[in-house]
Amino acid sequence: MRVHQWVKNGLLVVAPVAAGTFFHRQVFVHTLLAIASFSLVASALYLLNDLKDVESDRQHPTKKFRAIAYGDLSPRVAVFAAVVLAGCGFAIPAAIPSPGALYLVLGIYVAETLAYVYFLKSVAIIELALVASGFFLRAYGGAVASHLFVSTWFLVVISFGALFLVVGKRSSELKKVGAGSTRKVLKEYTAEFLDSALTMSATIVVTGYCLWAFDTSHTGLSNKLHHQVPIRLSVVMVVLAMLFIMKSAEAGDGAAPEDLILHNRTVQILVILWGALLAIGIYA
Repeated sequence: MRVHQWVKNGLLVVAPVAAGTFFHRQVFVHTLLAIASFSLVASALYLLNDLKDVESDRQHPTKKFRAIAYGDLSPRVAVFAAVVLAGCGFAIPAAIPSPGALYLVLGIYVAETLAYVYFLKSVAIIELALVASGFFLRAYGGAVASHLFVSTWFLVVISFGALFLVVGKRSSELKKVGAGSTRKVLKEYTAEFLDSALTMSATIVVTGYCLWAFDTSHTGLSNKLHHQVPIRLSVVMVVLAMLFIMKSAEAGDGAAPEDLILHNRTVQILVILWGALLAIGIYA
């Protein structure tokens, strides 16, 4: 079920937090329900992915210890668990008033992930977009769960921030294990291409975040209801985090987003400082 990867569903709180409504009782409850829904559905999809990749996982130095590849979990039980998890995940949004938009986002997430798992995992560029889209849909799901209007710059930052993390992970994998790893799509990339893609996505993220942080319209982070100075200072934390992740990817030490959050002390400190500055600006 990869419970440690549920940390990625923390993206669902970004839109409510940025809107200054996260601690409104209704929004808070809707966001928690959306997180629970995405977590269960994601675990169902992880099980299906591991079933599909069981043979290649057995050849991988770390993935061979996954439950299905290692033989601790039978395929039959895994399929049953995936069905139960998906059913529970899709039942949860029913507790939210007018859940149609959230169901649409969740449905797109499932469709894209299944397409990735069964058909497009080895298609260069497309696989990057599909993995990145999973992060975007999580963040957007947090907005639609409470029917929040989000800034265009928010969508830009989330979209290209997700692409940045995915490209960084691929770049690190290529430099660490080479194109001969069990991830076949790495043969389609060169280090130079991934470095260029990483720089491009980082540039767009920083530009988009600056425009969002300095935007004084009602959807901007610097609107008249917020304190502008701490919000604008948060740009520094974003830039430092991007530079640190780029440095790690260049050295072949890049990690999955959930591993960066759970295990990397520098990224943890930068995320905490960024969150504190936003909290002061939006809620203080």
